[in-house]
Amino acid sequence: MATEENNTSIVVFSGDLDKAIASFIIANGAAAMGGKVTMFFTFWGLNILRKENYVSPNKKGFMEKMFGKMMPQGPNRLGISKMNFGGLGSRMMKKVMKDKNISTLPKLMEMAKEMDVKIVACTMSMDVLGIGEDELIDGIDYGGVAAYLGEAYDSKHNLFI
Repeated sequence: MATEENNTSIVVFSGDLDKAIASFIIANGAAAMGGKVTMFFTFWGLNILRKENYVSPNKKGFMEKMFGKMMPQGPNRLGISKMNFGGLGSRMMKKVMKDKNISTLPKLMEMAKEMDVKIVACTMSMDVLGIGEDELIDGIDYGGVAAYLGEAYDSKHNLFI
């Protein structure tokens, strides 16, 4: 049996800006404390990992095209979970964060990569939503539920955000 040490696994299910920020703050904090951290992005959480303004050269079916057009592309296009008001809430939150010198979501993502946080995109969710590997940021891993469960089994902390 593997030891859990100080490992942390986080399922990122939400594509909301505030929840994405919280996920990366927790992941970066756990990594800074010396633990192995794995973030597993599934369903709407995959939008955090999408490249901005990327148009896939792959042929897609009608439903895949619709998902692609309706979902935000990348961390700068996410709305917040409450009081988004057509994007105004997100802009307000970003301004307050900037005024208070709080790192942006893209910066938090960059920090996570620098601290060797393992970022895994759920391949089943990618299939359901019609998202190809070419549409997601570089430097991430891909896996299914077994990959996540293996990490969760060896983790002392397991979060679902």
